[in-house]
Amino acid sequence: MTRSSAQFTQPAGVSSASPLLVATAVVLGLAGLVLAAAGAWLIALGGSWYYLVAGLGLLASAWLLKRGGGIGLLVYAAVVLLTLVWSLWEVGFDWWPLAARGDVFFVLGLFLLSPWVARALARRDATGIGPTRAVLGGVLAAFLVAAVVSWTREPGRIEGIAPLPDASSNATSNAAAHPPPPTDEWTAYSGTGFGQRYSALDQITPANVGQLQEAWHFRTGDVRGQPGDPEETTFEVTPLKIGERLFLCTPHQSVVALDATTGAQLWRYTPEIKRPLALQHLTCRGLSYHAGSASPSPAPAPAPAGDCSAKLFMPTADGRVLALNPENGKPCMAFGNGTGQIDLWKNMPNVNPGSYYSTSPVVVTRSLFIVGGTVLDNVSTKEASGVIRAFDVNTGALVWNWDSGNPEDTAPIAPDRTYSANSPNSWSISSVDEALGLVYVPTGNQPPDQWGGKRTEGAERYSSSVVALDLASGRVRWHFQTVHHDLWDYDVPSQPSLVDLRVGSETLPALVQPTKQGELFVLDRRNGQPIVPVTERPVPQGAAAGDRTAPTQPVSGLSFDPPALTPADMWGGTVFDQLACRIAFHRLRYEGRYTPPSTQGSLIYPGNFGVFNWGGIAVDPQRQIAFATPTALAFVSKLVPRADDTTPYVQGKNRPNDSLPALNENFGAPFAVKLSAFTSVFGLPCQAPPWGHVAAADLRSGKVVWKHKNGTVRDSSPLPLPFAMGVPNLGGPVMTAGGVAFLSGTLDQYVRGYDVGNGKELWRSRLPAGGQATPMTYRGSDGRQYVVVAAGGHGSLGTRTGDHVIAYALPKR
Repeated sequence: MTRSSAQFTQPAGVSSASPLLVATAVVLGLAGLVLAAAGAWLIALGGSWYYLVAGLGLLASAWLLKRGGGIGLLVYAAVVLLTLVWSLWEVGFDWWPLAARGDVFFVLGLFLLSPWVARALARRDATGIGPTRAVLGGVLAAFLVAAVVSWTREPGRIEGIAPLPDASSNATSNAAAHPPPPTDEWTAYSGTGFGQRYSALDQITPANVGQLQEAWHFRTGDVRGQPGDPEETTFEVTPLKIGERLFLCTPHQSVVALDATTGAQLWRYTPEIKRPLALQHLTCRGLSYHAGSASPSPAPAPAPAGDCSAKLFMPTADGRVLALNPENGKPCMAFGNGTGQIDLWKNMPNVNPGSYYSTSPVVVTRSLFIVGGTVLDNVSTKEASGVIRAFDVNTGALVWNWDSGNPEDTAPIAPDRTYSANSPNSWSISSVDEALGLVYVPTGNQPPDQWGGKRTEGAERYSSSVVALDLASGRVRWHFQTVHHDLWDYDVPSQPSLVDLRVGSETLPALVQPTKQGELFVLDRRNGQPIVPVTERPVPQGAAAGDRTAPTQPVSGLSFDPPALTPADMWGGTVFDQLACRIAFHRLRYEGRYTPPSTQGSLIYPGNFGVFNWGGIAVDPQRQIAFATPTALAFVSKLVPRADDTTPYVQGKNRPNDSLPALNENFGAPFAVKLSAFTSVFGLPCQAPPWGHVAAADLRSGKVVWKHKNGTVRDSSPLPLPFAMGVPNLGGPVMTAGGVAFLSGTLDQYVRGYDVGNGKELWRSRLPAGGQATPMTYRGSDGRQYVVVAAGGHGSLGTRTGDHVIAYALPKR
């Protein structure tokens, strides 16, 4: 027998497998092998059997197709049908979770139906493959129908109509002493000291907001990337509008005055900042303004040289507060003993310039300004104090100090003493009610955030709280703790919003406090008692060695706390990274909200990015509602045991140069901490979208009126695809009496306008950089209502950097 006749004799009607079928079988086989192997691992962790079964099905289909049998299409169709049924069982008609489970199978199925594969199979299968192709086509069609149905659904969406304005709703016996909602001006970070982010202007309405156009565009010339900048160098400013001028500050501490109607620069002041600085953040969220005292004389005497009647207060990155003349930007030399400034490092322990300063604007009253500051998180146990101090607005003299380590002694500290080290700080914005004589301070945690075995009594009592301090003395009138023994960096990030709520026949002075864990605590601001009910609920136990967990945590009746994650919530761009996320989920410790950090690694949801952060909420005192921007992102917190107080366990070789701090090392504590977003190998969140919403809540009933996903992944994905998935937001909203709210802080580069009544997006404008700031609004000298937003990006979020301040208005008539 010859070699050729021995090797190539085949059954009649059967030819050798085509290269296309071999290649197709190899792809299916590799996919099946990965799914089967990883699926077996998932089963060992207690997870779903689907992936193993689907992987084995792909292996069988690959083997059959390589042999040239059309039966391989039937096996593949069975895998697709299994995937469809299983997906609908797990997530229902929810498009993005369905897509993650079925996209690879659907695309491969279309290829298997292609004419090229059909011809290759027909040459090998004498019985014909028409019926098997029809079965696969039918299954794929069913998957397509399910997808189309899911495009019309938005699980979790709430539809409703917000209450109409009620002019009597904020009428109280002492209403005359309350700051009226701003119209022409915007004299404080949130409009007024009440922190409402609400304007009584009504020129822009749902009917005409679509006509908004750019009125002017100013470039500050200040961008991140300079020597000594930390990663979190951000442009988060909300300008003030006083008279016909806008006042703003830049990340590198310049103060700029603009003509409010044209955007032309009037003056600029750039202080000399002492360097090097141990900065974790470099930002300036805003300035503060004091109008001065009106003179009773029609012809007042000339002010002494260097004196200022009105003042702008500017906190600096090296730990000072400057007083500037709004007219020309020059220092008020009669302030601060002839220096025009005060030194916040005075009487501080553990002096390390840059490790403490006020990133947020100070609170201004008739006679005082009150200032807190940010303290380095998770660097060491030897940090500065979180003391809250009140100074005279005219002289800069210290009037009182409230130190949680010594809370009863609020008299000005003696020159030879220091404040309590490492005490809870207040890095966010405070609010003030001068009629009640109270300033409301949101507090943070005592470092380190994720291990609290050696916290002081004062820290345990006042951390992660809203603290009401007496304006005259600085003493605590009341406090409300939002998290007990906080191990999750759930510091109170947002400015309290003050509003008078009509509850039944009674009008109550209320305080609304957003939190990172999603609560909106609605309290009586006279005494801290809940208006919307608060309950204490049991939480997971089992802290790290040397620590403890609180048995219960407070939960508000008005909450945007996202539902606990399940394996079905895991997500990815494909079934493969979705499976990897499920494996990661099962390997982490997770028992719902307040799962303690662990050396195993704990899933923290919501993460320390927060459902709410410093942007807070906007409150309409007429409608009695809040406009909220809840975000939901999971993080991983893993404790790393330390053997000494010097080795960088987390930073490793990437320890920052110069003065920048080694974050999360926790020098002096028994554990360092590794913190990261819970993402897939492709950098996508492991939890399914949406990750960000806009919503309205009725503050009287505690009900969510409407909630819609918000924002696209245009600027967060490799391809600029404007998929409306609902993205995180960092930066606050502003509401107006015209019934329109504005927001620019989403991760895509847009400023948007919404109908307050139903949440519908009515207008958007593309921004040249990330808009992680809170917009503001005012009336210009031309009679038009302006909306202004800063667009400069956010370093740690990776949004595009810039130096833009943009004003929008309706067309001139």
